[in-house]
Amino acid sequence: MSYHEYDPSAPYLHLLSVPVWGPLRERLAAVLAGVDPAAGTVLELGPGSGLGTEVVLDTVPDAPVLAAEPSAALRAVLLARLSGRPDAARLSVYPGGAAAVPLPDRIAAVVGLHMVGHLAPGQRARLWPALAARLAPGAPVVLNVQPPDTAVAVPEFPPMSVTVGRFTYQGTGSAEPTGPDSVHWRMRYATLDGDTVLDEARAEYDWWILSAAGLAAELAAAGLAVESTEQDVVVARR
Repeated sequence: MSYHEYDPSAPYLHLLSVPVWGPLRERLAAVLAGVDPAAGTVLELGPGSGLGTEVVLDTVPDAPVLAAEPSAALRAVLLARLSGRPDAARLSVYPGGAAAVPLPDRIAAVVGLHMVGHLAPGQRARLWPALAARLAPGAPVVLNVQPPDTAVAVPEFPPMSVTVGRFTYQGTGSAEPTGPDSVHWRMRYATLDGDTVLDEARAEYDWWILSAAGLAAELAAAGLAVESTEQDVVVARR
């Protein structure tokens, strides 16, 4: 994944992600509630603007948190939002992705939401066993997958919109297959003042297709016990 693929969308992603994080926030907090802060570092892969990072910090007090984010633009948003927290000293933000981050020797939990599609099959095949070998007994891995779960064309969907002050921020996208297990996403964003377009942005990235069942099978093959695939959120444990 290029470090610059999310640069055009960075002003929009946090605003447009907040509404979809309600149920996901509760699900993540419920899984992390039993994590032992003394068991090691909580590793978050692809935190984006830090919506999941907030849940980790709130739910697993005292544990060190290592967040690996390859996009400089999204790291800027994450650090600007979270560096003022009283517990910000627990958070380390690594300037690289899941395939590059040096893994802690002891891991209390792994969180990777809305990012698995950026990992090629070979990267996943190396990463899951490496994580499993470092997880504390009973430590959870929380990942999710996103549609499509097969390599099909995705028509442009109705714009998602969030209004802040007098301006409305919109985002939409479409995808085309690039192989038997991959698609290429084209995203469009706009800032509106009523019907007047003040700004537009476009972002593109490749995405590897993986179903919740497929992800669960990969984690099981790495030696983890899968306990749930509810709503495309896959939870597994050491």
